[in-house]
Amino acid sequence: MAEITASMVKELRERTDAPMMECKKALTEAAGDMQKAEEILRVRFGNKAAKSAGRVAAEGVVAINISADGKTAAMVEVNCETDFVAKNDDFLALSNALAQMVIDSSPADVAALSALPYAGKTVEEVRTELVGKIGENMSVRRFVRLSAQGKFSSYIHGSKIGVLVDVSGDESIGKDIAMHIAASKPKSLDASGVSQDLIDTERRVAIEKAKEAGKPEAMLEKIAEGTVQKFLKEVTLLSQPFVKDDKQTVEQVLKGKASQCHGFTMFIVGEGIEKKVTDFAAE
Repeated sequence: MAEITASMVKELRERTDAPMMECKKALTEAAGDMQKAEEILRVRFGNKAAKSAGRVAAEGVVAINISADGKTAAMVEVNCETDFVAKNDDFLALSNALAQMVIDSSPADVAALSALPYAGKTVEEVRTELVGKIGENMSVRRFVRLSAQGKFSSYIHGSKIGVLVDVSGDESIGKDIAMHIAASKPKSLDASGVSQDLIDTERRVAIEKAKEAGKPEAMLEKIAEGTVQKFLKEVTLLSQPFVKDDKQTVEQVLKGKASQCHGFTMFIVGEGIEKKVTDFAAE
């Protein structure tokens, strides 16, 4: 009997996108013959899975679940290739179920989430079957499980932007703050959360622009500091003009409601994924 190595299982999984254990079973059944094992899996899971496994999945949805007491929340991003599949009922059902599983089971990472039971199988097995059934690659990209100091409010914009915000005080303001975050996309709650790299970049750019404009050397630092402060007001939640009343900042609106925002998390579907652009004219 041929020895089935971990590298063989890994190669077959990359070819077919089938679960690891199914790959090992197929290789055993095929006595180590990679081609035959691939054929076995294509029969078992449908030949669409292998064709779609390498394609970029940059569309998808964000799913959110909040516990009944508002103290625990989960947000999951599940990707697919096209917006059409992002509206598929089975795809949406799986995405929403994952958000509930994160609340209930607190998995350590995506691999642990994928190993959880779902519909009599594992999440990974259900995902693989959906790939074969729908004919598109899909993946569980990321999730968070959070605990609130106050209570969570959420907002999902068109299934593509998901926001969780932790607010104490007047709970009615939470949804409005979440909607503001989705629209204005702040980088952090306040200036302390903005990375020093971003601040240094803004400072360097400001100095170079001032030099090109012929500003005196003695004024460069002052100009740069003014630019940095303006930048921080634009990218920090509490300093941004509130979308529903731009005469007030978010911080002023919260104070008016005797409320406080402790933090927020935002997922944007496909953020950071390099999408393939097809130039039909060139072809």
